[in-house]
Amino acid sequence: VQLVESGGGSVQAGGSLRLSCTASGYTSTSRCMGWFRQAPGKEREGVALSNVGDRPGYCADSVKGRFTISRDTAKNMVYLQMNSLKPEDTAMYYCAADSDCRGCVSGAYGYWGQGTQVTVS
Repeated sequence: VQLVESGGGSVQAGGSLRLSCTASGYTSTSRCMGWFRQAPGKEREGVALSNVGDRPGYCADSVKGRFTISRDTAKNMVYLQMNSLKPEDTAMYYCAADSDCRGCVSGAYGYWGQGTQVTVS
């Protein structure tokens, strides 16, 4: 599975961005798709996960109510709508995928995109 993210950028606090991730390859290995982020000097943390047929899950309390994950299974894509962005949301955002969602631990996912930078000032 190959994952390609897009949609990052620089915004002012309070602004919005929408990240997109496209998966190519065997769809069975990307039933679970989600987003992680890593700020400089910090560990990679889970943001949101989406498993086919299940309700989405949000890993970080800080994003609940502001971020929304959605899927387009026909296109094998996952999106992250980010509203009311804060400077602490600044990070490299990574798309991850695997055959099943196994929680918000980055080590549980075998497929990763190259990342897209989000900077909030």
